[in-house]
Amino acid sequence: MALKVALITPAGRGSHAGNRATATRWAGRLRELGCRVRVSGSGEGADACRLAGRPPDLVLALHATRSHAAIRACREAFPACPLVVVLTGTDVYRFQHSHPGIFRDSLEASDALVGLHDCLAEDLPPRFLSRLQVVHQSALPLPPGAPQAGRRWFEVLVAGHLREEKDSLRAALAVRDLPASSRLRVVQLGAAHSPDWADAAREEMARNPCYRWLGDLPRWRVRQWMARARLMVISSRMEGGANVVSEACVAGLPVLASAIPGNRGLLGEEYAGYFPVADTAALRDLLLHAEATPAFVEGLRRQVQARAPLFRPEAEREGLARVIAACGLTP
Repeated sequence: MALKVALITPAGRGSHAGNRATATRWAGRLRELGCRVRVSGSGEGADACRLAGRPPDLVLALHATRSHAAIRACREAFPACPLVVVLTGTDVYRFQHSHPGIFRDSLEASDALVGLHDCLAEDLPPRFLSRLQVVHQSALPLPPGAPQAGRRWFEVLVAGHLREEKDSLRAALAVRDLPASSRLRVVQLGAAHSPDWADAAREEMARNPCYRWLGDLPRWRVRQWMARARLMVISSRMEGGANVVSEACVAGLPVLASAIPGNRGLLGEEYAGYFPVADTAALRDLLLHAEATPAFVEGLRRQVQARAPLFRPEAEREGLARVIAACGLTP
């Protein structure tokens, strides 16, 4: 009989948030393993986790803090059902400190924990490390015949919703007042988390001719921009293992990334494209160096391509199979 899996996410149906994308993709991977899967919102309660009226065999809950009520409800409603908590960047790097009781309670309720990058163990309480499994998020290659670089501008892509955790305007600030000879241009994709972020992006465009914000675009348009960009900047202050890093690696798109655990845990400790968090001058220097030094960009490209096998769909599916096995179950 197929394993019945309840997959809980704090991001509602139709959301473009990373947690919803992960839940949707993982539902597909679990079905490939032969599981029956139901995806529900963290506010829907334990009854939403039942499949055809029957209790699940496994509960996977994304976000220890925002899904805390659902985690507790499932633990009480299905006491014999293994429960897996998937840790996000805001979980580990924000709410662990601002809401320690809720965060720890979700971890205590878990039978297994899932992290999305290889450095997560640096920031978890040691007593929970034995429960930790790492599952890298997968990405698909760009389609054959995608447009190549070689245009008038040296286009740098920033892809992600505009919000504090992403330090979203750092790349824009880094290309203010460039030398007249520079061809650097930053293109930013993603919805604004608040009206203040939208206002800030519009104000930056008005004063900075090297920056454009295009808003929230459909997935196929984002992939087109990834195909044509020379570089991607990921300037986040905190990440739990951003899928955009996986996508860049699979696409062979060189990345300049803030040196946070969530980026180091995907790109590797030896990656040559890091800059200190929120350091505009350091990012500016890296961007100008990349523009002037094709060999540097090609070196970064080789490094991300070497990481790409970690982010293939089959690797993600195998990672989820390991999580299921760690719970004493078989798909």
